[in-house]
Amino acid sequence: MTRVPIALTAEEFAFARSLVIVDDAVILALNKPAGLSSQGGRIKAHTLDDLLWAFARSNGKRPDLVHRLDRDTSGVILAARTKPAAAYLGKAIMGRKVRKTYLALLATAPGPSAGTIDTPLRREEIGREAYMRTAAADHPQAEAALTRYRTLATGAGAVLVELQPHTGRMHQLRVHLASIGRPILGDVRYGGALTAAGAPVPRLMLHAFKLEFPHPEGGSRTIEAAAPDDFAAVASAAGLAITGR
Repeated sequence: MTRVPIALTAEEFAFARSLVIVDDAVILALNKPAGLSSQGGRIKAHTLDDLLWAFARSNGKRPDLVHRLDRDTSGVILAARTKPAAAYLGKAIMGRKVRKTYLALLATAPGPSAGTIDTPLRREEIGREAYMRTAAADHPQAEAALTRYRTLATGAGAVLVELQPHTGRMHQLRVHLASIGRPILGDVRYGGALTAAGAPVPRLMLHAFKLEFPHPEGGSRTIEAAAPDDFAAVASAAGLAITGR
């Protein structure tokens, strides 16, 4: 399908370019800010997918996203510059050869300090909104979901955890943590607190920190995205130092 190019303003073009972490012949890695939808969405504003027109080449070809992040999740997101690279990375994701590492801030630590959550999930529609719910393994709509977590540091009113999803269900990390009574700070949809250590929490405190994947041209690649200022500010209020800053 041929897509009609989207005309970007000079400000949008510069903004898109400011997000670049890695840009080579076949891949483009960006540090997506919270509040920017990856694709689609109901807000009448350009998405990250739209902003990829800032990287179109003279032949009119532009990169394609190979995975998504929730609108309110910040961090590293990957696009492919060529169709072969997109196919290669898509197969790597399906084959679970792409390792994703997230940072999250919680009100209280999970117990034990490290573990695995392997509760199946199912999708539920409420009006125009989609939610994920935990489900029994024998539920007809249940999808297997597995998340590994590790507590990195505990502060006054907040805890920093590292998360690694081994499946890619919608809202997986958010629902898995909520299912053990430890919702992510700022996660209004799944019960996260809106204050921590006496400070307001401005948004979902979930950041895609690191992506490890086989590169389409050979070898492997690790890409990191520094935690943004709003995430670091909430952590700092709780006396926590952020990894990767």
